[in-house]
Amino acid sequence: MSLEKINYKKFIAPLLVGIIIWLASPIKPASVSMAAWHMFAIFVATIVGCITQPLPIGGVAIIGFTLTVLTGVVPIDTAITGFGNGSIWLIVMAFFISRGFIKTGLGRRIAFQFVKMFGKKTLGLAYSLIGVDLVLAPATPSNTARAGGIMYPIINSLAESFGSSPKDGTQRKIGSFLLYAEFQGDIITSAMFLTAMAGNPLAQSLAKPMGVNITWMGWFMAALVPGLISLILVPFIIYKIYPPEIKETPNARQWSEDQLKDMGPMSKPEKYMVGVFIIALLLWVLGSFLGIDATVTAFIALSLLLLFGVLSWKDVTHETGAWNTLTWFSVLVMMATQLNTLGFIPWLSKTIAGAMSGLNWVIALIVIIAAYFYSHYLFASATAHVSAMYGALLAVAISAGVPAMLAALMLGFFGNLFGSTTHYANGPAPILYGAGYITQNRWWSMNSIMGIVYLVVWIGAGSLWMKVIGMW
Repeated sequence: MSLEKINYKKFIAPLLVGIIIWLASPIKPASVSMAAWHMFAIFVATIVGCITQPLPIGGVAIIGFTLTVLTGVVPIDTAITGFGNGSIWLIVMAFFISRGFIKTGLGRRIAFQFVKMFGKKTLGLAYSLIGVDLVLAPATPSNTARAGGIMYPIINSLAESFGSSPKDGTQRKIGSFLLYAEFQGDIITSAMFLTAMAGNPLAQSLAKPMGVNITWMGWFMAALVPGLISLILVPFIIYKIYPPEIKETPNARQWSEDQLKDMGPMSKPEKYMVGVFIIALLLWVLGSFLGIDATVTAFIALSLLLLFGVLSWKDVTHETGAWNTLTWFSVLVMMATQLNTLGFIPWLSKTIAGAMSGLNWVIALIVIIAAYFYSHYLFASATAHVSAMYGALLAVAISAGVPAMLAALMLGFFGNLFGSTTHYANGPAPILYGAGYITQNRWWSMNSIMGIVYLVVWIGAGSLWMKVIGMW
């Protein structure tokens, strides 16, 4: 058996950063305790490690966890409580639910049905594919699984059926447009549901110690109007600035019918999957009225999938993405929580808020969101970015007078929307960009336009909508 190859050079940056901050404790502010400062050093080093990735993110997190306990910064009994966080288990359970969509083929069947119904024109085809993403998003916490595992193979196959492929330089016929539209659609749907992207429950967890309780329904209601506006506007804007050569797609209906014919009639596991999905959605929507926690709903859904035989326990144990997420998520949430408990985040927020004193809270919110959005050029992971900055920026926003729920949700939404920056911004980006349909210059230039659209729609229309429904 050969040893796993590890790029030890990638340990240099996190180690140097951590050691420098740790040793800089003599010049730390007097109001920051030594434990808080050391926690900050380990946290930053762990985040840098998540970016450089000398090991997979789970391995980096475990090393950070070990150092936190070994150095005495946090006792083991306190540190281990991170693994019992309800929001983290919500996303783990949702991973298993999404596995049901893939295993049964229900995700593909839904996509083919949408193409069959709405795919007569290229623009309508883009809307139909994004519609599939919207339907799958509430129960698919990995936007990478949605865009890369379900949607990309369908889009690639559909484009090739129209003679559009980067292999022979015909990508602009239809493939480039459909692929880029799906990428942006996936970003929007990720922002619309608490369970649509792994970073969203992390934001929920980080907001709770600051007195902000975000529910599944609350997140959805706040995101509904800006989300729908974005879903309508964005594909149309892309159609205008990056038009496909093929405008009509009359063959799409026949193609989807052929695909559905190959799949055959709806299987019993697919029918069970539909039933469980509907039950989960209803309980998530009505949970606050029925007194059923969102995490409990996810456990109910998984239990039903196991009882009906849609998933086997082997499927659950082999869902490495879920267990990996449980590991690093728990560690990062524990660290961020301890930064707040030990007093570092309160000190930092007061310091920055003091520098912003005199600013109207509306201006402060815009500045904070813009800084959060454009700083994502420095990150290759949405969840790492949320881990690093969400808690601190939320504390700053609240200290600056921004209504707490407005600040928490806006930062939560933009923890997805900042994916519209680079070709390495989130999980789907390298998959869809790497397909070769779009050049890097085009990807970045169109993303810069989309970013402005999101800032205007979500801060502008989103804030007004939240005011109308009484969320601030």
